[in-house]
Amino acid sequence: MKVKKDWWKNFFNEIYLTTDARSIFNTSLTQKEVNLLEDLLGLNKNERILDLCGGYGRHSLELAKRGYRDLTVLDYSDYQIKLGQRLAKQSYLDITFLCRDARASKLRGGTYSTVFIMANSFGYFLDDRQNIRILSEAHRLLQKGGKLLLDLVDPHYVKKKLKPLSWHEATKDVIVCRRRHMEGDVIKAREIVLCKRRGLLRDGLYCIRIYDKGKIKNLLGRVGFKGISIKKDISLHTRKKDYGFLTSRMIVTASKAKS
Repeated sequence: MKVKKDWWKNFFNEIYLTTDARSIFNTSLTQKEVNLLEDLLGLNKNERILDLCGGYGRHSLELAKRGYRDLTVLDYSDYQIKLGQRLAKQSYLDITFLCRDARASKLRGGTYSTVFIMANSFGYFLDDRQNIRILSEAHRLLQKGGKLLLDLVDPHYVKKKLKPLSWHEATKDVIVCRRRHMEGDVIKAREIVLCKRRGLLRDGLYCIRIYDKGKIKNLLGRVGFKGISIKKDISLHTRKKDYGFLTSRMIVTASKAKS
C-alpha cells in the first residue's frame, strides 16, 4: 500500500466531514473532549489558546461558548477553515481562523499560553522529521511556562484491537469501508466511500504514525519540552464500537520551560 507523502493536503474536505461525522459532529463527544482539556491543562478564560491542526475548530467553538476570549484555530484545510468561520459567525463567537501549515505558521513566537492538537491530528507525515517540525513550532509559539496537549491514539489499543477491516454507515446514503495494516509504527489505510445515489465518492489512501510513551517523550524532550505527563487508555465514546483512531486515546501534556 503506497501512500502519497502529501495525502493530507486534499483529504480533509466535505467527504471527510461525512465519513467521520459520528465523531467530529458529535456535540456530546466534543464537550467531553473540552472537559478533558480544561481539567488537564487547568485552563482559565483569559488565556491565549492555539487550536493547532484544529479542522473547523469544534473544540474552540465549544471553548468560546464557555466564555474563553482569545482563541485561534490553525489548519491546512481551506474547506474546514471556511466552515469554522461560518459556524462562528452564526453563533456570534469571536475566534480567529487561519489556513496555514502547522510546521511553519508564520505566527509570532511566544504568543500563546496553551497549544493543543486534538482528535489524533498529529502524525500524518510519513517522514517523521516533518511531525517533529510541528512539535518544534508548537514550542516556539508557546510563552515561557506555556502548556501543550497532544491527543493521540493509544498504541496498546492499535496493536491489540484495531480491526484490519471495518465499515459503517455514515448516513442513510453513505457507507465507509476501511482496510488498515501496520508497517512498523505507521498505520496505512485504504478508505472507500460509497453513496447509494451518487456512487463512488472516494477511494483513497492515508496514514498515521503511532507513538508509544517512550518515543513521544523523546521527541518532546528533543524540541525542548519539560514536565511531560502521559495518560493512556482514555475512551470518550459512550458506545463500545470501532471508532478507528478515536476509540482509545493517549493524552500527553508538556510545558515550555519558564526560563
